[in-house]
Amino acid sequence: MEVRARAPGKIILAGEHAVVHGSAAVAASIDLYTYVSLRFPTPADNDETLTLQLKDVSLEFSWPVARIKEAFPNSETQIPPSSCSLETLKLIASLVDEHNIPEAKIGLAAGVTAFLWLFTSIHGCKPAKAVLSSELPLGSGLGSSAAFCVALSAAILALSDSVTMDFSHQGWQVFGENELELVNKWAFEGEKIIHGKPSGIDNTVSTYGNMIKFKSGALTRLKTNMPLKMLITNTKVGRNTKALVASVSERTLRHPTAMASVFTAVDSISSEVAAIIQSPVPDDLAITEKEEKLEELMEMNQGLLQCMGVSHASIETVFRTTLKYKLSSKLTGAGGGGCVLTLLPTLLSGTVVDKVIAELETCGFQCLLAGIGGNGVEILFSGTS
Repeated sequence: MEVRARAPGKIILAGEHAVVHGSAAVAASIDLYTYVSLRFPTPADNDETLTLQLKDVSLEFSWPVARIKEAFPNSETQIPPSSCSLETLKLIASLVDEHNIPEAKIGLAAGVTAFLWLFTSIHGCKPAKAVLSSELPLGSGLGSSAAFCVALSAAILALSDSVTMDFSHQGWQVFGENELELVNKWAFEGEKIIHGKPSGIDNTVSTYGNMIKFKSGALTRLKTNMPLKMLITNTKVGRNTKALVASVSERTLRHPTAMASVFTAVDSISSEVAAIIQSPVPDDLAITEKEEKLEELMEMNQGLLQCMGVSHASIETVFRTTLKYKLSSKLTGAGGGGCVLTLLPTLLSGTVVDKVIAELETCGFQCLLAGIGGNGVEILFSGTS
């Protein structure tokens, strides 16, 4: 029996940075996925190893099950999930360190650690092979680590006694609400290993799909009533999220009244975005009107992000390029580089899209086309039980 899981990445449609200061924000899933396949060896395989293959970076990690038992002999399966203790984290990190990950790829170590902890917490010290591939660029603000944790948690749980699945189902299938809640909890614990103190937003969007509105720690799931398509431009400029968040806070201390007005405006924009995407769409004219409103809100949100000081020369290059084609854009995530969203109206011709992409790619940027607000994590079974 083999199970394959796929979990979507995410974008922030409105509200980044301001959300730290009490404003609302809206996040959405995108139809770019991280895939994890998981299978247990048959007795004929005579395989007593736990293996993780990262196809996109050509790395493979493998541990004899006996070595894992030796590393933490007191490990027990945990249902429901609990946080990884510092002691266990150190023991697992020692297993990862044995593989001498190349310096250029050392950032992957936390993800490998999360894999070992999630698998052993749910299945104990069993042999298995997991294979990972992704359509999401790493470290670009599109929720790649959360999609990894969600897809991994879903695959591991699907072959456990913790959830009840229909193995005879043909094609991709979604979990029930209780199972989704369990996947999300496990994925959040994996995110904590990778990021320390994640907000929980990324894994929630990846698990449930569609859109969520979040404010002051409260998450509200939204359902869009209109198709949205975005061009996502990855500037490939790295950024330090913590430093950018800190710079906005410092600016707020210097200009408290002005920045309070900025955050209030962002809160209004996020609320209006949420209202637009949830309201009925009776005909094509209504879709066009909604898209025009969203374009204006994106432009306003971007102007406010510039007020916060989190734009970048690469981001401005994307804006100038898309503006020539009368398209609206905004940065998504931390800013300072990373990715830029451009709304592609329903009536926009494919020729124009091709021209925009060609021009952006001559700048060295990576362009991705994505539908917004689709399904969350899904699974696919193959083989026999």
